[in-house]
Amino acid sequence: MANHLDGLNEPQRQAVLHTAGPLMIIAGAGSGKTRVLTHRITNLMETGVDAFRIMALTFTNKAAGEMRNRIEKLVGAEARNLWMGTFHSIFARILRFEADKIGYTSNFSIYDTDDSKALVKTILKERNLDDKTYKPASIFNRISSLKNKLISYKEYNQNGAYYEDDRARNQPEFGKIYETYQRRCFQANAMDFDDLLFVTNVLFRDFPEVLQKYQQKFQYLLIDEFQDTNYAQYLICKRLSEKHRNICVVGDDAQSIYAFRGADIQNILNFERDYPELQVIRLEQNYRSTKTIVEAANSVIAKNQKQLKKSVWTDNEAGQLIKVVKAVSDSEEGRVVADTIFEEKVNFGLRNLDFAILYRTNAQSRAMEEALRKKNIKYRVIGGLSFYQRKEIKDLIAYMRYSVNHQDEEAFKRIINLPKRGIGDTTVEKIAGLAGQHNTSVWGIVSNIKAHFSGRAVSAIEDFVKMIQTFADTAQIKDAYATATMIAKQSGILKELYEDKTIEGLARYENVQELLNAIKEFTDNPENQADKSLSVFLQQVSLLTSADDNKDDDPDKVTLMTIHSAKGLEFKHVFVVGMEENLFPSQMMLASRQDLEEERRLFYVAVTRAEKKLTLTYATTRYYYGRLQNCEPSRFLAEIDPNYLKNEKVWNRLTETEFNTSFVKNLTPKTTPVIKTSYKPSVDFKPSDTKNLQKGMKVEHQKFGFGVVKEIQNFSGDRKATIEFDEHGEKVLLLSFAKLQIHS
Repeated sequence: MANHLDGLNEPQRQAVLHTAGPLMIIAGAGSGKTRVLTHRITNLMETGVDAFRIMALTFTNKAAGEMRNRIEKLVGAEARNLWMGTFHSIFARILRFEADKIGYTSNFSIYDTDDSKALVKTILKERNLDDKTYKPASIFNRISSLKNKLISYKEYNQNGAYYEDDRARNQPEFGKIYETYQRRCFQANAMDFDDLLFVTNVLFRDFPEVLQKYQQKFQYLLIDEFQDTNYAQYLICKRLSEKHRNICVVGDDAQSIYAFRGADIQNILNFERDYPELQVIRLEQNYRSTKTIVEAANSVIAKNQKQLKKSVWTDNEAGQLIKVVKAVSDSEEGRVVADTIFEEKVNFGLRNLDFAILYRTNAQSRAMEEALRKKNIKYRVIGGLSFYQRKEIKDLIAYMRYSVNHQDEEAFKRIINLPKRGIGDTTVEKIAGLAGQHNTSVWGIVSNIKAHFSGRAVSAIEDFVKMIQTFADTAQIKDAYATATMIAKQSGILKELYEDKTIEGLARYENVQELLNAIKEFTDNPENQADKSLSVFLQQVSLLTSADDNKDDDPDKVTLMTIHSAKGLEFKHVFVVGMEENLFPSQMMLASRQDLEEERRLFYVAVTRAEKKLTLTYATTRYYYGRLQNCEPSRFLAEIDPNYLKNEKVWNRLTETEFNTSFVKNLTPKTTPVIKTSYKPSVDFKPSDTKNLQKGMKVEHQKFGFGVVKEIQNFSGDRKATIEFDEHGEKVLLLSFAKLQIHS
């Protein structure tokens, strides 16, 4: 036993040695939770618990594999008998054993997302429903969400409120689609990923003898990343643990960032409600990051109202202050990051793999990728394709390529039926065959299509040719941005993506807008005065994309990823880019305090990925939908204790003039001012309750002095006041943060 307890701190030892009753381990960032889980399971086995009676649930196969390997090194091959794996894999195993109870055979198929969406498309086609009104991806996501909430198609179709909601969505047939989808899966002896949880709940609900069997079998239940569980997962675990009540959950509410996937933070916040005898152990020592990074992260997450009490600390070195870098544009931001990486490698002997660049949305990778390429710094994009390799980007660029070069047959094949215009693969093959026979290009065939074809496709091909010719003519007289914008709109690509309101559809639409932003930046760049044509831009892009070498297995690359993808990882030096209001926090996450708190948790995750150095960057201007707009620094920057920040001086590459990023003047967003001043509040200063604050009242602020309220407005579930201060002019303050004493 001594071996697996070596090197554990006291809370870790307590968690490992705990063997009876429910346990919640609140594991702060970098606190060694994986080590605690593996050693806890090892301890159970060494004290006589049969491996077959232990179930350990994770969210990724990688996490399960890592834990199993660690345990096997400690206890040997017996570790292979543990029921350890992802929720879906473990419950699929149970369902195969019990398949006959629920009308399946043990060799049932498991549909992946593509299979499921294909089935939805088939059902829509059979019912003659418009796939623009009933978008397959959106329909599938709604079905998935319902099943994660354990709402069956029968319950759905019996609830009149759901039907009225469907009518309001202009989707009155949704309930029938849901029913047909489930019946088809059952007829095919198939389950999708959501069914693996949904059907397990049905099995345990309808067959109490089966539930009792597994309650008896599993004496211990351990759940990793508990803050990411949804309702269906939690209910299964609650049922399984009812007999022995030896349930151990490990998680950190401060890292709950998957609400958009159905994760319910209330599962961890309210865990004690279902287990009043619960023992709580807090792992608060961070082994990953410097004191500066840990304390800075603490100062931010403390702003969240709903959280479990803990105080994360570290014995690590104080480390360097967190750099806050202001750039004039997103391209300048990319250049600063790339230059910093290059200099750090030279000065400190670091490798590319020591660096990570994190961003809120995939579209932000474009500026970073281009800057790294110019410096010949190798990188990899995790959790998504390289920007110029994404389908929607390749689609639009193919349109551009074909518009300026009618000989580009690959571009032709990609776009001829995109968006769908009734030109099938057989027709495209015939066109390519005729071009070969006549020793001409496909353009030579389609531009004179009536001489070679007859039938329904002729009209569609003629329209396509006219459209491409219009694009080509425009490219001759207008710049790259004007031409590209016209192509994006008139081709139908932009419209099709805009109408897809799923999370994936929105991301694709944002990516196309980011490509147009890049082209606008190209045309606005003074260095491109000589030729701003689409042809020149495409030449630049082709040089960038050809730099990708898919056969290069070199692990020494800078990592680029969204913050969601970075959870659980760590790097010596982390850059969090795009720290701007409405970008991070996202403008879509400002409707409620609940949404804002999730964004703040996401920022906390980003900060705590860094071991030694952390750099936060933002741009004062960024292209949105082709327009250069001014940007405000993110409110999260103002929420960090300024004692842990260092503000950098950055050079504007275009004007070669130096500007100073004063945290006091430039960093603080208008909505949450934190400004240092020499004002000393009155001796009897005491913040008043501002619920009844009204226009015209005189107030005193502990830093801005005396002022008069000019306006009161509602703002994202809060109230904000515009106040004219005697010494500091007009300020806009959120009343939930501002400390004001009312004098009249």
